[in-house]
Amino acid sequence: MKLTASLTSPYARKIRILLAEKHIPFELVVDSPWETATSVPALNPLGKVPVLETDEGETFFDSPVIAGFLEALDHPPHLIPQDNMSAVRVRQTEALADGILDAAVLAYLETLRPAEARMASNVARQHDKIERALIRLEAQLTGDWFHGERISLADIAVGCALEYLDLRAPELKWRERHPRLKAFLAKLGARDSFVDTRPPG
Repeated sequence: MKLTASLTSPYARKIRILLAEKHIPFELVVDSPWETATSVPALNPLGKVPVLETDEGETFFDSPVIAGFLEALDHPPHLIPQDNMSAVRVRQTEALADGILDAAVLAYLETLRPAEARMASNVARQHDKIERALIRLEAQLTGDWFHGERISLADIAVGCALEYLDLRAPELKWRERHPRLKAFLAKLGARDSFVDTRPPG
């Protein structure tokens, strides 16, 4: 199978980590939808990465959908619980982490606008969303992992979100206010799957 992804996309990184944790072989096709000659819109009409293409030529896009597809392959380890309600809780934590990413991306894109067109209030609004989500995650993390006794999709999603904040919003200094998340990322970020997928620069 092939995964089309940008090396800096945190959504694509989440899928790359899932594939690594499951030891599923794949071909990584590096492509950015921001490039003029990108092939991404031909794979995903929304023009976003990641896109997973199976050996049979079927494509899946949007990282939660791809994560669900990879679990449906029944390839261990399971990173989404097989119990339905436990799975819902893991997916909710994933959604919260993805919401952090959505807000961080919007804030970052605002900073790329010309100074005269930039709206500081938009950045502040997104940063407020991020902080509320971090407060919720800090309170939710009461053990080594967010759900259960081992790593799950929830942990991977949160880890990707936290490291994306380091990349695109270091001014937030989130570690100063969230010691549990700080310790969590120190442990999670040392895993090979995280080290090997860390974005360049």
